[in-house]
Amino acid sequence: MMHNVNPFPNDPDRRAIWEMLVHRDIVAFVREDWSLVQEDFIAEGFMGIDAHKKTNPDFWTIKYPTLEVYKLEWLRQARLFNQSIHTPEAESALYKATQLRDIEINGSAALVHKKFDGLVNRDDGKNDYLNWQTLYRCRKVNGIWKITGFTGYMPYSLELPATNQIIRPQSGQHKTAGPYSPVLEIITNKLVVISGQAAIDKDGNVVGDSIEEQTRVTMENCRNQLQAAGVTLNDVFKVNVYMTDLALWPRFNEVYKTYFDDPLPARAAVGVNLLMTLLVEIEMWAVKK
Repeated sequence: MMHNVNPFPNDPDRRAIWEMLVHRDIVAFVREDWSLVQEDFIAEGFMGIDAHKKTNPDFWTIKYPTLEVYKLEWLRQARLFNQSIHTPEAESALYKATQLRDIEINGSAALVHKKFDGLVNRDDGKNDYLNWQTLYRCRKVNGIWKITGFTGYMPYSLELPATNQIIRPQSGQHKTAGPYSPVLEIITNKLVVISGQAAIDKDGNVVGDSIEEQTRVTMENCRNQLQAAGVTLNDVFKVNVYMTDLALWPRFNEVYKTYFDDPLPARAAVGVNLLMTLLVEIEMWAVKK
């Protein structure tokens, strides 16, 4: 299947919208060339909303109040993306991960559903998992379709809560509680469980001497294992932490809490003896949407 072929050869309006939101957007992004897409937007009244991959609109925010703000972030993301991925491979992977087939047209207005679902291989051997959708608002001006705004980073599927988790804060917790939810109600679909991960590289060597460094490497290893199963850290609902010295707990928490958004996973911690010079091991449970 050719993913870079326009699926609307006999529909001029939908063909033009697909060219704008898929072909031209991908080419411009991998080239870091905003000039290729700058005429595709209507600056007046433009607004971009970030859904933060949550189904509840209470969590959605105005991330791009103007087109200029969006342009700067677009350029930043394009630069970071291309620093880790060679252009030919990146362009092919983006086409393969992008789906745009649902376009509602009502007069001169259009509502466009663009979905992402796929892996992009990075030069360092890790994968970026794209799994969300964006809802674009478009308008036809002088016979040309343009973008007036969008709601991005919506969950790929809106049928279930974004993380399949419902926090029950009324259960309460003690004053010294850390970055975790005391109780989560889980809406199950498919469970993903990863074995304990630690700060170990591909050659089996321990990485890092401090708890901060080992925690970061361990969390990145967890992230990579989750991505291989098609989930992210935002889908994790339960974490078990094993540490050689629980006195390091506050320092561990400072790094750990940077990896999660609300609702935070439920969590348990146990003091144990670990192999080699490991200070921490982490296992995770997630729900696949």
